[in-house]
Amino acid sequence: MQRHPWVFSGAIERVDGDPAAGATVDVVDAAGAFLARAAYSPLSQIRARAWSFDSTQALDASFFANAIARACAARQPLLDAAHTACRLVHGESDQLPGVIADRYGDTIVVQLLSAGADTWREAIADALVAATGARCVYERSDAEVRLLEGLSPRVGVLRGTLPEIVDIVEAGIRYRVDVVGGQKTGFYLDQRDNRAIVGAHARGRRVMNAFCYTGGFTLAALAGGAASVRSIDSSTDALRGARENLALNPALDARRAEWSEADVFSELRELRNRGAAFDLIVLDPPKFAPTAAHAQRAARAYKDINLLALKLLAPGGLLATFSCSGGIDASLFQKIVAGAALDAAADAAIVGRFGPCADHPVALAFPEGDYLKGLLVRKA
Repeated sequence: MQRHPWVFSGAIERVDGDPAAGATVDVVDAAGAFLARAAYSPLSQIRARAWSFDSTQALDASFFANAIARACAARQPLLDAAHTACRLVHGESDQLPGVIADRYGDTIVVQLLSAGADTWREAIADALVAATGARCVYERSDAEVRLLEGLSPRVGVLRGTLPEIVDIVEAGIRYRVDVVGGQKTGFYLDQRDNRAIVGAHARGRRVMNAFCYTGGFTLAALAGGAASVRSIDSSTDALRGARENLALNPALDARRAEWSEADVFSELRELRNRGAAFDLIVLDPPKFAPTAAHAQRAARAYKDINLLALKLLAPGGLLATFSCSGGIDASLFQKIVAGAALDAAADAAIVGRFGPCADHPVALAFPEGDYLKGLLVRKA
């Protein structure tokens, strides 16, 4: 196994007994030697997910209490008065497959995405409260990936009481987080460092933020002194949230912000046809390729938006372009952007690379966890 946490169905010779979904099983090699203690998932192609590679490790509530306490302690340096939100548990990279937990002030939003994580729901909720003193643990186990595990969506309060308003601070900027109806757990914490980088490049520039969601890159650019920021998203609710976030920060000049509710692809073409130009463009689209099977179709979409963005970019301008698709690795993403530059007849160079914040670690034995990648490209 080489300490990779997943065991696929095709790698299994036989299963002794009839373990239930989420049951703890031992994985052994052909000679019967212990490999891992894992959670069993009979309906998933990932048939077992390793909790531990230690044959003496008991799987009980104390296991989760200890693992979650370690994960939370590792994030403590990332939390202070200027940053009140971070990811506490990042699945396989914290040796907790299928467990995601994000902290928003005194509220923790948890996703339990595997049969094993689902089985240990109560122990996980107790451990999160014990490790953090949070006043609320709210479950958002409504991701489609649960269907592959044979699990139904589950949402609701696990511990405490959900506040009417959940506000956070990132780099001194206030945001309101919709933990009930927002995407994933309500906010894209993995882009924290990248928002700061974009903000640092924004001074005096005409900025466009495509797929803006609730305005993270928009507010960072305004805080960095952008001359103007045009933000585009197809979601009415997302744009409403973005405007509300801007209103929470009266020090930011709202007159420099323009909002467009539109399909991003169509809007970029319209702006190109009108001869618009920007000095800094952010492309942070949703996941076009959740798996490698979707890569070819996704590659066309990534190329299309990057080509349009490069045509809209003024000479000397910067393109911050991202992919969160697990089916598109960093090498392929760079090739896609290079192809877009070629078709746009744009001389461009990579001047920086983006990845997730430190609260989203990537275990060396689990390269699949390296999902977020990005390039900072300068046009000649």
